[in-house]
Amino acid sequence: MNMQNILKQAQKIQKEMMEEKKKIDETIFSEKTSLVSVEMKGNKELVSVKILADDLTNDDIEMLEDMIMVAINNVIRKIDEETEKKLGKFTQGMPGLF
Repeated sequence: MNMQNILKQAQKIQKEMMEEKKKIDETIFSEKTSLVSVEMKGNKELVSVKILADDLTNDDIEMLEDMIMVAINNVIRKIDEETEKKLGKFTQGMPGLF
């Protein structure tokens, strides 16, 4: 292969990576626990947090805070897994690029 072909191939791969990243960024990921529902875009922008309990007491607030944290962390993990699944073929084990 000559240098021009290598550059064209690299540009093609870069374009494919950016297209996949854009798809991930636009995808809505969600996580639900017994009291909280969280939606987040693939770019990790929080879209919504919904409280799924009709009547909360003061005792429920601490548990609710923990559930929000768990739901957000789970949805971030899902986004990271999807990003690795879709873009891992491009990065070939080089973590941290996305």
